[in-house]
Amino acid sequence: MSKLRGAFTALVTPMFADGSLDYDGFRNLVRYQLDNGITGLLPLGTTGETPTLEAVGEEEKIIDIAVEEVTSYKQKQKRDIPLIVGAGSNNTAEAIRYVQRAKDKGADYALVVTPYYNKPSDEGVFRHFEAVSKIGIPIIVYNIMGRTGKNISTPLLMRIADLPNIAGVKEASGDINQMMEVIAKISRKKSDFCVLSGDDGLTLPLIAAGGDGIISVVSNVAPALISKLTAAALAGDLDTARDIHYRLLPFFKAAFCDGNPTSVKYAMNVKGLPAGGVRLPLVEVSDGAKKTIEAALAECGL
Repeated sequence: MSKLRGAFTALVTPMFADGSLDYDGFRNLVRYQLDNGITGLLPLGTTGETPTLEAVGEEEKIIDIAVEEVTSYKQKQKRDIPLIVGAGSNNTAEAIRYVQRAKDKGADYALVVTPYYNKPSDEGVFRHFEAVSKIGIPIIVYNIMGRTGKNISTPLLMRIADLPNIAGVKEASGDINQMMEVIAKISRKKSDFCVLSGDDGLTLPLIAAGGDGIISVVSNVAPALISKLTAAALAGDLDTARDIHYRLLPFFKAAFCDGNPTSVKYAMNVKGLPAGGVRLPLVEVSDGAKKTIEAALAECGL
């Protein structure tokens, strides 16, 4: 199992004003990402509004388009494009079905979030990942306590990392000390285990500490810059990476100022990129947030 490194976009799901999915817009967004050098793609994550998408029909169509576009691009450009498909649930049986679907449709990896709302014990979390690991597709563990109510501690992640087909972690705990502990105790000992940031603002510090990249929201708007920042940091060119980091810092904050993906979708609409609206219970960002986002885009030169 090769190690994931680089910048991966957590794609929004473009929608029309009536809430229906804009599949052509999604196809164009995928092409925009690939043409601007992004390492890989993640459809059906949190940023893709997966909780409000229909599992049969909408989600399957999104995966099919992503697989089709990535396959076509790889054949033409002779460049590997890892495709990670969101496959999480707080119902283990459902997560197994989603991971199996990702594998059957040709994804390279499945992103599986910590079971949310029901707040299982550490043993329950371990068994959840043990169950999905048996499907046979590489799994990226998604640790985001702010959304799930459950942090995957480093000792627990060490147990999970020893399961077959566990390829790495998307670390969105927001705790750089925990991230460094994961690098020290897992990825420095398991050469194929990746540690990817789940927070754009922590991409540079995480890579400087030995991490492997970012699953990015901001790259929906600025894939070329996020790719350049990540590549420079991974190559040890910290001056270049630092310059881009501080250039984008205002937008790192603004892209989440009134929720995700509401804020980044508004920014994309301002820039003429395919995004559209959101589905309830999400609503359009406030007028104040719009001004914050617009000011950040201008300040960053986006």
